[in-house]
Amino acid sequence: MESEKLQEIAFEIILSSGNARTLIHESFPLMRAGKFTEGREKLEESNESLKEAHKAQTGLLQDYANGEAVVMDVIMVHAQDHLMTTMTLREVALEMLELYKRQG
Repeated sequence: MESEKLQEIAFEIILSSGNARTLIHESFPLMRAGKFTEGREKLEESNESLKEAHKAQTGLLQDYANGEAVVMDVIMVHAQDHLMTTMTLREVALEMLELYKRQG
């Protein structure tokens, strides 16, 4: 796979997971304010962005599985890190939502 194509995929993953991260962070003040429906909506929206990032990642893995050489570089490592930390952040945010609901 050409380096330019790999970078394009990496930036797609970073962009989509970055959008998801923003939506997750927007859910926190809503949860604190007791606006649970709105908070959950932000988290659901974030999942749509994560699906886009995951789709780009899956395409790359399919290319690799089909024998295409994929040379890893720093930007792809960063993209993978960004995606994984955002997915974990969303899982924690969902748990926080349930905890806030119990308090409220």
